Amino acid sequence: MEERQMSVYDHIDELRKKIIVVVGFFIVSLIGGLFLAKPLIKLMQVEVAKEITLNAFRLTDPIKIYMEIAFILAVVVTVPLALYQLWSFVSPGLYERERKVTLMYIPVSVILFLVGISFSYFIVFPFIIEFMGRLATDLGIAEVYGINEYFSFLLQIVLPFGFLFQLPVIIMFFTRLGIVTPMFLSSVRRYAYFVLLVVGGLITPPEVLSHIMVTIPLILLYEVSIVISKIAYRKSQAEAEKHHD
Repeated sequence: MEERQMSVYDHIDELRKKIIVVVGFFIVSLIGGLFLAKPLIKLMQVEVAKEITLNAFRLTDPIKIYMEIAFILAVVVTVPLALYQLWSFVSPGLYERERKVTLMYIPVSVILFLVGISFSYFIVFPFIIEFMGRLATDLGIAEVYGINEYFSFLLQIVLPFGFLFQLPVIIMFFTRLGIVTPMFLSSVRRYAYFVLLVVGGLITPPEVLSHIMVTIPLILLYEVSIVISKIAYRKSQAEAEKHHD
């Protein structure tokens, strides 16, 4: 009993140390984000939006955006370390092959996140800004944008894509755990499409072209996830048969 209690205490102490490492790294990243926020804010005004004059309608708008960007930078940089610390905490209870497979999820997840935000930043967001600008011109509306509204809208479009592009990793993980199968994913395809349509509508303006530009990549991502699930399922079945023999 005492050995078990000591083991639990050791695990809690190890978890505490890992949390301290993550929090410390986040603080350092936040300090670095304070230096990078200014050039990044200027860079985030994409080519199509450079002619737009951003206005501060409230005294606190500039500092609010500045701190938000610094905070998001710190979170994005810290998440890979946090995932690695989580992996290193649970890995002693895994088999050697399971350690390698689960460790592989971290770089793949980070790459897909970057691909997702790059796609939305360089393709979807400029298209929406240009379309809205043309619409305002056609309607004879003078465009006056607040810096808070502009960056809030930008982050509303860009960040969700980073998380939505995690779908293949999540599906592969759940398949390896036996929670989902490629047959199940194929059978609920029509419902998944409907959910993706709703998600696309939530993260885009109420305008058909933007909705289509967002929904089609999400549907393709779901189809890719089914293919990945099939590969993961075959591997799981092969391992199970080998272990049974």
